[in-house]
Amino acid sequence: MRYRFCTKDEAEAALENPHGVSCVISFQTHSQRVLVIIPAYNEQASIRWVVNLVRKTVPRADVLVIDDGSTDDTLRQARLAGAFVVRHPFNLGIGGAVQTGLKFARQEDYDVVMRLDGDGQHDPHDILTFLASVRSQRADVVIGSRFLHPLGDVRLPVLRLLGVRLFALEVRLLTGAPATDTTSGLMGMNRRAVEVLVNHIPQDYPEVESRILLHKAGLTTLELPTRMHARRAGVSSINSWRSIYYAFKVTLAVLVAAIKDTPVLTTEIPDARADRAALHSYSLQPHLGGRDRAVDP
Repeated sequence: MRYRFCTKDEAEAALENPHGVSCVISFQTHSQRVLVIIPAYNEQASIRWVVNLVRKTVPRADVLVIDDGSTDDTLRQARLAGAFVVRHPFNLGIGGAVQTGLKFARQEDYDVVMRLDGDGQHDPHDILTFLASVRSQRADVVIGSRFLHPLGDVRLPVLRLLGVRLFALEVRLLTGAPATDTTSGLMGMNRRAVEVLVNHIPQDYPEVESRILLHKAGLTTLELPTRMHARRAGVSSINSWRSIYYAFKVTLAVLVAAIKDTPVLTTEIPDARADRAALHSYSLQPHLGGRDRAVDP
């Protein structure tokens, strides 16, 4: 299948009708650099498929896989798909993986950052709409919600569904902003949001608490409909009983985040190129120079 880039009018039309888009929106220009972050832990069966589809959907975006200490073939599969790879020597959790990606984005001076999971549950085609929404300044952060999509898969175990509903209620009460799917791992953000989260993102299950941090920094969030698919392989790390522990831990973290002092984002975004030491522990040199480059600590 051949791809062509959208005209300006087609890109704007994609905001209203994302599923009718038949072209590729190009964002990788001198003034608009895009990075797609994909955290992955033992996702050898799906990561290559995810990276390939992302690269076909947004061919001018850079794709960064964070291999969070996988013990399987995730690293090699991500490299074969042409992604840039940063590998943690041991598992840090989803928050640690996302933080590494955000530090990379800030160091390399990206303007827009997308995040999606490496298990194949998210539809990479949604990236087009999310990028367009961030670029048009509809919000600082756009987040995918399965509950807003008419065909969204909401067949979650009862305890997990109750947890998701509880977190959404907490976010609405504490921020006053609409929230339906606060555990979504599909999101896009601008540089202002990266600056807020890069040093303060929670290390464990960060999605809910991040909403509070963004609100306290004065940034706006917008939920967009997205369709969730079954995992291509493997099983979720959160079972029914773990959901109870997860709900308690996240609720406590949200309450702490709501009352503690959090640095307020200034109106001036620091020059990322002046902070080249931010990722010294990951040895991110040489500078991005080709699809075959992979980075180990």
